[in-house]
Amino acid sequence: MPSAAAMAALGDIDPVHARLFAMRGLAGPEELDYGLARLAPVSSLDNIDEAAELVIAHRERRIIVVGDFDVDGATSTALVLRCLREFGFGDVDYLVPNRFDYGYGLTPEIVSVAAQRDPALLLTVDNGISSIEGVEEANRLGIPVLVTDHHLPGENLPEATVILNPNLPGSAFPSTCLAGVGVAFYLMARVGRMLEAQGVEGAAKVPAKYLDLVALGTVADVVPLDHNNRVLVHQGLRRIRAGRSIAGIQALLQQAGRQPARCVSSDLGFAAGPRINAAGRLEDISVGIECLLSDDFDTAMHHAGLLDRINSERRDIEATMRDQAFAYVDSLGAQRWPACVCVYDAEWHQGVVGLIAARVRERCHRPVIAFARESDELLKGSARSIQGVHVRDLLEAVHAVKPELIVKFGGHAMAAGLTIAEAHFAQFREVVAAQMARLYPDADFSGAIVTDGPLPGEALSLEFARSLREAGPWGAAFPEPTWCGDFTIEEQRVVGQNHLKLRVRPAAGGRAVDAIAFNQAGPAYRGTIQLAFRLDVNEYRGVESPQLVVEQVAEL
Repeated sequence: MPSAAAMAALGDIDPVHARLFAMRGLAGPEELDYGLARLAPVSSLDNIDEAAELVIAHRERRIIVVGDFDVDGATSTALVLRCLREFGFGDVDYLVPNRFDYGYGLTPEIVSVAAQRDPALLLTVDNGISSIEGVEEANRLGIPVLVTDHHLPGENLPEATVILNPNLPGSAFPSTCLAGVGVAFYLMARVGRMLEAQGVEGAAKVPAKYLDLVALGTVADVVPLDHNNRVLVHQGLRRIRAGRSIAGIQALLQQAGRQPARCVSSDLGFAAGPRINAAGRLEDISVGIECLLSDDFDTAMHHAGLLDRINSERRDIEATMRDQAFAYVDSLGAQRWPACVCVYDAEWHQGVVGLIAARVRERCHRPVIAFARESDELLKGSARSIQGVHVRDLLEAVHAVKPELIVKFGGHAMAAGLTIAEAHFAQFREVVAAQMARLYPDADFSGAIVTDGPLPGEALSLEFARSLREAGPWGAAFPEPTWCGDFTIEEQRVVGQNHLKLRVRPAAGGRAVDAIAFNQAGPAYRGTIQLAFRLDVNEYRGVESPQLVVEQVAEL
């Protein structure tokens, strides 16, 4: 519970909101100011001037943007292409490696493909910091490379012409949590200002038009929402709600049944984002990028429909893999779960293993690495972690003691990717569990949900639910409020495929309220239960009402 002084420091705001913000580490009202003027200065990002000058020097020549096959990569690619074209650059195109043919990043093979288009500059977005061999190949071919990335650098850096990354060693930039699209936005902002100074009227205002792309990529990549990222997401959501977003985002939201005028960060993270990601997981992310590049709404809706179909296929594949993974870990028994769980099946789809790692983590409450076959001899793995465990550092520790076990790896604190030889899977599984136990002996595997405490019955209102929606943007490291309380069940039924719909009343008295527990159908509850929940606004046929989104149910 924050102190009265900490709450008072936030200024004259509602006490419940003051408590929420203080519990999330906010120290003053300036941290609730999400105006663009509150962004960390563009000029404070290391190497930003050199990067912008390099781009401008190639405005009359061919630039190829090399992206990544996820939402962050797709939004970064679309942002850079849209800005450069609007700046007047005449020859800008993109290339995204197909994950099944080329793997991740600027590999030597993808450089060879790019070289066939005779580029004067390769500009990576959301990748490149680990592409040492790829940059070497570009240098051998005489093609300069501008790396823009946000992933943590390894011990060695690629010998690119310029590297733009807030996580470079020695960087003083105050927001190391920028997503790849955030780094791309900073670069385009600096290019726009330089061009404006050179007489290109209106160039400085162009990048802000695409803050909706920045919001989508930032939320979908699940980077921590520090103050700088909250400014970017808030501004992007404002554009979407005001009807000033690009056609692709409008189409994706409508395809998902979400109203752009009511858009919040969870709509980006759980509705628009997964549809783009599905293309990168199963087929080719290009259809997602083309959706984000289209200015014609009908064309964007066509692409959004394709993405929706691919996403439905992804759900089916994921469901089968998830059931198989659950069967495996359940067969072990909770008492035999290692400190880091590894799951693998030779028939699994490599594009979906990240989702399986996340689902198994939710079941086992510990770091999980899911593997699928990449080739006859190699496995591709995707890791998902828990709070307090830096999974990239964990892989670094494995590489330090047994370097032969990992072919390559990279990532963040909460997510990472790696490649290993299939013959080394059993040994890797043992070594990563041992290193996890050594590095994090006090890791919390309980799965306990940390809540913001009980919510008074009178706060279960539409007015308060609306105020919580407007208090965001919520996201990673700035979580949406989760409450707890005892409720009496009045009604319950299963809706959809696996969702539990409830009508409950606070045990202490008060009005009844609807509740939905996604993917939690199963046991029938009776009497009084304890819920951990988020309070949201549900809209049905134009009528809004408060609704509890249940995270966990416990019988009393």
